[in-house]
Amino acid sequence: MKNNPLLKEFDNQYGIPPFEEIKIEHYLPAFKKSIETHKAEIKEIIDNVEKPSFENVLNDMEKSGSDLNKVSRVFYNLLSADSSDDLNKIASEISPILSRHNDEIILNQELFTKIKAIYEHRDNLDSEQRRLTEVIYKEFKSKGSLLDEENRKQLQCFNEELSKLSLKFNQNVLKETNNFNMVIESPSDLEGLPDDLIHIAKEQAIDAGMENKWLFKATRENLYPFLTSSGKRELREQLYKGYLNRGKNSNSENNEELVKRMAKLRKNKANLLGFESHADLALDDTMAENKENVFSLLDKVWKPAIARANEEISDMQKIIQSEGNNFKLEAWDWWHYSEKLRKEKYDFSEAEIRPYLSLENIRLAAFKTAERLFQVSFHKIEDHPKYHEDLEGYEVLDQNNRLIGIFFTDYFARPSKQGGAWMTSYRDQSKNNGEVLPMIINVCNFPKPKEGEPTLLNLEHAITLFHEFGHALHGLLSNVTYPSLSGTSVPRDYVEFPSQMMENWIRSPEVLFEFATHHESGEKIPGELMDKYVASQKFNQGFATTEYLAASYLDLAWHTEKDDVHDIKDFENKLFNKKGLPAEIDSRYESTYFSHIFAGGYSSSYYSYMWSEVLDSSAFEGFEKNGIFNKDLGRKLKEFVYSSGNSKDLMSQFKKFNGSEPNPLRLLKKRGLA
Repeated sequence: MKNNPLLKEFDNQYGIPPFEEIKIEHYLPAFKKSIETHKAEIKEIIDNVEKPSFENVLNDMEKSGSDLNKVSRVFYNLLSADSSDDLNKIASEISPILSRHNDEIILNQELFTKIKAIYEHRDNLDSEQRRLTEVIYKEFKSKGSLLDEENRKQLQCFNEELSKLSLKFNQNVLKETNNFNMVIESPSDLEGLPDDLIHIAKEQAIDAGMENKWLFKATRENLYPFLTSSGKRELREQLYKGYLNRGKNSNSENNEELVKRMAKLRKNKANLLGFESHADLALDDTMAENKENVFSLLDKVWKPAIARANEEISDMQKIIQSEGNNFKLEAWDWWHYSEKLRKEKYDFSEAEIRPYLSLENIRLAAFKTAERLFQVSFHKIEDHPKYHEDLEGYEVLDQNNRLIGIFFTDYFARPSKQGGAWMTSYRDQSKNNGEVLPMIINVCNFPKPKEGEPTLLNLEHAITLFHEFGHALHGLLSNVTYPSLSGTSVPRDYVEFPSQMMENWIRSPEVLFEFATHHESGEKIPGELMDKYVASQKFNQGFATTEYLAASYLDLAWHTEKDDVHDIKDFENKLFNKKGLPAEIDSRYESTYFSHIFAGGYSSSYYSYMWSEVLDSSAFEGFEKNGIFNKDLGRKLKEFVYSSGNSKDLMSQFKKFNGSEPNPLRLLKKRGLA
């Protein structure tokens, strides 16, 4: 035990986890030991005979569990970014134990009595202490501290089973993604595909032991460029359906029963806690406040989005007919024909701009944007511990060259990594137990190029990089006292605001024109091409908005449904038929691989991206009017949004920056729907 690296101080220069020293056999002992330590720390708080105070209860709680926190962050970050069968086995064993441990704390009546006493006298505290007191009291209350003993035990059973099912759901999605293979043997079937996608398919085939073939997987990184570029309609359909059918196949990775069981457990849990539905419970402490406000926002955008989508369908059907085809546009045709439509309308295709969007250029654009807005700089660390060769580290310095955090990137796709992109932390910023600097990581799934060649991004990848970088800045710039209020520890429908806010800069012609240079010649993007890009920015927004809203409605349907669901496909079809979803558009996520809501903490909250977009579209208006690198606005944005975490009322902070309430009309205008 004493030689377990997870239980020692990470004593390298920056306190980075010593990844190369950590072995599989270290995790379970480290978890069990750190859980014992945390239990002892909580018992000491409970057994303290002194009058309950902020310091001897809440601040001591904030200081407790540091070892468990350290072990958990290393383990769960690797479970997502570089998974393995061994890690999955450990996760299956430890997740219910952790669920039980957390419930034992949050449902402890003696501890809650002390917290309640402080809450009732919170007016004597300073503003951040008062905020923390309110946040923790509400958390304990919403998670069952007011229940009687019998119901607390029932709640623990629900939570333990949900933790197991959520983990299994996520493991199944990754396995299903890797299980699907579309093998191409004839070079003629590769016609139209970009060289880098062909290279990826060749490498995937070699890794699978296939010579002289090309293998395509059910990943977004394979799917979208193939659907866009391939002229082979039957292959587009095959790959698209392989992606959609994840979690529905007749094998051990089928997620249908898991989804139904999780929905039922969540409903039962909400009822136990006094709520009509899981959505009511999940939205109780959010900016939206309740499901009626969420539906109101979604419904306002749905009608114009559907109208625009139907126009797009009509335009693409005309192209199909003009080419001498008589088939009806289907969902797997959308990317292919929308790209043709963009070319026809704007004489612009994404392929034209890709040579200017190297990963190095876009990352530099992100770093320079942060430097100009927030007076911080990023400096590469040449030698540091790594869990994979793709991991890169950076010092983050303020304007006085003082270290304020460490930033990691892990950008490239691999089979051991779950899909999508995310930000998380190995360490959150705090000051209540000495100054703790944040250690933040961005993980993406960009296609890895041939050795020696640049990584060329498409526009979606570039926006994703800036989006996740916005989350990273929210963690890196945090300047609060208590870890529970630090960085991204905010409600779900606010957490996407700082990330989506950053997207505005990479969408800006000013930023692109400065940083988008050709990967071979180094020349800036031509003005004519930039003009075409700007003119096409609101293109295809009917589709983009509709598929997102469909997924948001699906999330809410699962978590407001009163009756048990017996047939998932029937449940989805009834919902989408009632909403009038065009047959040519599928929900961005279908239930059996909707990891955001069944494995990622966004249950009843997938709407939050749009809620946050109302905030960011309103907030960026000032930069549009006064200059996108306006120093005064940058200072205010840092102070009132990126640095304050959850230490103050979030809408008050937004209004201090923006000067007014957010305006939903700005969202419609941004998307070209008004």
